[in-house]
Amino acid sequence: MASTSILDTIIAHKRYEVAQRRAARPAAALIRAAAAAPPIRDFAAALRHPTHTTLIAEVKKASPSRGVLIEQFDPLALAQIYAANGAAAISVLTDERFFQGSLDYLMQIRGEQAGRPAAPPLLRKDFLIDPYQVYEARAAGADALLLIVAALDDASLNSLLRLTEDFGMQALGEVHDTHELERALAAGATIIGVNNRNLHTFVTTLETTELIAAQLPATNRPLLISESGIHSPADLARVRACGADAVLVGESLVTSGDIGVQVRLLAGEAGQ
Repeated sequence: MASTSILDTIIAHKRYEVAQRRAARPAAALIRAAAAAPPIRDFAAALRHPTHTTLIAEVKKASPSRGVLIEQFDPLALAQIYAANGAAAISVLTDERFFQGSLDYLMQIRGEQAGRPAAPPLLRKDFLIDPYQVYEARAAGADALLLIVAALDDASLNSLLRLTEDFGMQALGEVHDTHELERALAAGATIIGVNNRNLHTFVTTLETTELIAAQLPATNRPLLISESGIHSPADLARVRACGADAVLVGESLVTSGDIGVQVRLLAGEAGQ
């Protein structure tokens, strides 16, 4: 019998969680709330720059592999620091069970951004497997959301991608190998996130970005984001050299001695 991976465990719990949330708040109510949500900002446009790699800074309290990363966790303050120090976009972890996140954090951050249309767009980072979660994302004020290819079959990947676009949001299709890249591109993903951390083993290597970047199509090339394992200017330079348009960084920000300095370091290096 095959052993159960970390991803399998998370997805199994996510199915239970979505059922509980749907019972507490029907989808119809969420769809109405989504219609009244703040206007969508262009996530991809915020990340594109003609000369440098941009930074997506992540609001992240904990991870399954390392536990709590920041004891004095204030999601609103983190987002404000990120925006003030050069982050092009902000990723908000909303998984509660394994990452100690919350959809409320995303809602709070979007509320604080009211009246500032140029504020960094927000990405809902979670394990999305059901249309209900897409409704949740838009109702909470998300501009984009994450679709993990390894967690979805082709039919689900296609339908969730189309639904995301129907709501006006953009989807970051996350891949871990070239087979998943092929699936994401076949589904029509125009933003590809390469997670350098294997979600089955949690082993991390920047070589993953290098391998997948080499397989991107030369025409109609998708936006490429390198995720996980980026801790230093040298790491950033390495993924930039293979064509990363943006990097998504969480742990090295929240665990640094001075978060603002670390954001400026990575955002500044990205701009060189």
